[in-house]
Amino acid sequence: MNFFPKLKETVFSVAPVMAIVIVLGITFAPLGSDSICTFFTGGCFVILGLTLFLLGVDIGILPVGEQSGAALTSRKNLPLLLGVSFLIGFIVTVAEPDVQVLADQVRTIAPGISKWSLIFSIAGGVGFFVALGILRTIVSIPLKLILLVSYLLLFILAFFAPAVFTGVAFDSGGATTGPMTVPFIMALGVGVAAVRSKSRKKNGSTDDDSFGLTGIASVGPVFAVVLYGIFASRGNGAPAGVGNAAEEQIFTVAEMFLYIPYVAKEVVFALLPLLILAVFFQLFLLKMPKMQVIRMIRGFLLSFAGLVIFMTGAQCGFMPVGEKLGELLAGKILSGDKTLVLMNQFGEVERQFFIPQFLQTALLIVTGGVFGAVVVCAEPAVWVLTQQVEEVSGGTIPKKVMLIALSSGVAVATAVSMVRIIYRFNIMYILLPGYVLALLLSLFCPDLFTGIAFDSGGVASGPMTSTFILSFALGASSALQGNPAEDAFGIIALVAMTPLIAIQILGIIFKIKVKAASFKKETGLETAEQKEVW
Repeated sequence: MNFFPKLKETVFSVAPVMAIVIVLGITFAPLGSDSICTFFTGGCFVILGLTLFLLGVDIGILPVGEQSGAALTSRKNLPLLLGVSFLIGFIVTVAEPDVQVLADQVRTIAPGISKWSLIFSIAGGVGFFVALGILRTIVSIPLKLILLVSYLLLFILAFFAPAVFTGVAFDSGGATTGPMTVPFIMALGVGVAAVRSKSRKKNGSTDDDSFGLTGIASVGPVFAVVLYGIFASRGNGAPAGVGNAAEEQIFTVAEMFLYIPYVAKEVVFALLPLLILAVFFQLFLLKMPKMQVIRMIRGFLLSFAGLVIFMTGAQCGFMPVGEKLGELLAGKILSGDKTLVLMNQFGEVERQFFIPQFLQTALLIVTGGVFGAVVVCAEPAVWVLTQQVEEVSGGTIPKKVMLIALSSGVAVATAVSMVRIIYRFNIMYILLPGYVLALLLSLFCPDLFTGIAFDSGGVASGPMTSTFILSFALGASSALQGNPAEDAFGIIALVAMTPLIAIQILGIIFKIKVKAASFKKETGLETAEQKEVW
C-alpha cells in the first residue's frame, strides 16, 4: 500500500494553508484558542481523510474504471458506450467530494436550494458532456470546435440566468474535476484512444485526442446549473432563501466526533450508486478474479472511511473557521477598528495597532492572493500536470516555469475575487473576457496544449479551494454586507480559468521555440549554446 506517499502529498497540500490560518488567527484576525484547536483538528481530519480516500480510489475504484473503459470500447457498440459513459459520469460526480462540499456551501447561503437537486443537476451535466466527449473522439470532431460552440452557447444562456446562479454554475465546473471524477473520465478517454490508435495512425494524425475529455466534461455542470437556475427562479426572480451567508457553527473537537454518523449517512448515499455500478460491471462485463474483487472491496472501504473523515473535517473545521477568518479580516474594512496583533495564552489581547482602512482593504486582497498562490503550489495534481507538460514539450517548458505561471495566475484570480467582493461587480466582467482570450489563444496554440489546458482547468481548483478558499470568500462577503451568492461564488471558476490561459501561452511559446530551433538547424546557425532553449 502507498499510504505514506499519499500522506506526504496531502500534508504538503493542506499544511501550508493551516499554517497561514493559524498565524492570521493569532495576529491580525484573532480566532480564539478554541477555534484554532478545532481548525487544527479539522485539518488533521482533512489530511487523513483525503489520504485514505485517494488510496482507496487508486487500489479499488480506479482499476474498475480503467477496465470498464477498455471492455466497453472493445465491444464496438456505440449506443452502449455512450449510455454507460453518461451513467459513469453521473454516478462518480454524485460521489465527488468537491461537489459535496460545493453543495454544502450553496446551502449555507441559499437554504431554498435543495442540496441533492443541485448535485443531481451537476451530475447530469457531467454525464451528458462525457458522452459528448466520447462521441467527439469516435467521429473525430476537432476539440477546438466543440469548445468554441459549447462556450458560445453557454455564455448566451448565462445571460438569461439569475445573477445568484452565475457564480455557482461556473464554480461547479471546477469542482467536478476532482479526485473521484477525473480518474474515471480519463480512464474512458484512454480506452477510446487506445481502440482508435490504429485508425489515427492510418490517417496520419497524432495522439492529441488523448486530451480534452475532462475539459469537455467540465462544461456540462455549468450548463446544467444555469438551466437549473432559470427554471428554479421562473416566476419568483430567485429561489427562496438566497441572501447573506448563514452563520457557520464553530464546532468543538468533541462535537466534531459526534458529527461523524451524520456525515457517514450522506457518504453512504453518495457511494452506494458507484458500488452498485461496480458490482454490475463485475457480473456482466469484467468478471475479475477473486483477488481483484477483494482488492476492489478494500478500495471501496478505504474510500468510504476517507470520505467520511474528510467531509467531517471540512464541514466542522475548515469551512466554519475559513468563513470566520474572512469575516474578521473583511469586517475591519467597514468598522475601521484597530487590528488586533498579539494575544497571550489566555486569549487576552496584549498588543493592538491601528491600521488605516485602505491598508485593511489591501490586507484582505493580499491575503486572498497568498492563499491562491499557496494552494495551487500545494495541490498534488498540479505537480503531476507540470511534470506532464515538461515531458510533452521535451523539456522546453520546464516544470519550474509552469509552476510559476500557474501560481501567479491563481494568485491574481483569488486577489481579483477579493476585489470583486469589496466592490461588488458582476463576475461575467471577468469570466467573459477570460474565456474569450482562452478560446482565441486556442486558435494559435498547438492542439496538444489546448487539450492539456482545458483538461487541467479543474486541477488548480482542488479540495483546498472548495473547502477553505470559498469559505473565506463567503465570510468576507457576509462581513461586508454583500450578497455571497453573487459576490463570493465564482472564485473556483476564476481559479479554474487560469490554467486555460497560462498553459496555452506556454504552448504558443513552445511552438515558437520549436520553429526557431528548426530554422536555426536548417540554416546552420545553431550553436551549442543556442540549443539550450531555457
